[in-house]
Amino acid sequence: MPETTLASLVHAAAQRLAEAGVPDPLVDAELLVGHVLGARRGEVQAAIIRGDVADDSEQEALNALVVRRAAREPLQHITGTAPFRHLELAVGPGVFVPRPETETVVQFAIDALLSAPEPDPVAVDLGTGSGAIALAMATEVPHARVFATELSPDAYPWARRNTEGVANLTLVNEDLAHAFRDLDGTVSVVISNPPYVPDAAIPRDPEVRLFDPAMALYGGEDGLDIVRVLSVRALELLRPGGLLVIEHGELQGEEIRSILTRDGWRAAATHRDLTLRDRATTALRP
Repeated sequence: MPETTLASLVHAAAQRLAEAGVPDPLVDAELLVGHVLGARRGEVQAAIIRGDVADDSEQEALNALVVRRAAREPLQHITGTAPFRHLELAVGPGVFVPRPETETVVQFAIDALLSAPEPDPVAVDLGTGSGAIALAMATEVPHARVFATELSPDAYPWARRNTEGVANLTLVNEDLAHAFRDLDGTVSVVISNPPYVPDAAIPRDPEVRLFDPAMALYGGEDGLDIVRVLSVRALELLRPGGLLVIEHGELQGEEIRSILTRDGWRAAATHRDLTLRDRATTALRP
């Protein structure tokens, strides 16, 4: 296979991905080339401008990755990593890939920890998946003590890998309904990105429908079964005035506020993400 310029490789890869319906084909093509070359996207773009070429082994490796992405395998599964705030997380089959919108949700928890009156505030992440939320809190608020649980036997190893060696983070493989009983009444923040897709609502995107684990997606008939559990468990975990943060779908805010208010929470409020869609609901423990 003769040498080919990176520019032509990226163009061809982007075209194949576009034909397959991939939402951001040029971005993904550049990132796949970067994965093959061990380079960041900006470095790939600079190499294209320079007129750099790829040898036959690099072309073959890229072609194999483009075939996988054209089949709508998530880019993060192919590269093995997912960015989240300042983090680079290991992800793959069996774990929910962290989304950009969750980066704004975790900010509510981080802000609450930074303003907490305790010298070492406690945060709990219920259903941590890859560990993204817990790890963001632990690294961005290093004086906090962070506890996270993940029940899935497939997702838990990813969370363990991502959080290993973080001194102020404790991870357990337990049901969120029962974890951390020894912390009851002492926690400043409880946060969760639970499964909230209604069982009958099949996700449109193949990357979600075919590759995200069902345990992380589906939350019962109305999608809120786990939210109801969270409401009860978080009341037990939090100290008075502690904050609950729940991520959810854009049409679920009103019902979640109703659930929380019926359970006795104060000041339930729903917040929009950067796309102006309802994304998170917060409430205070009385």
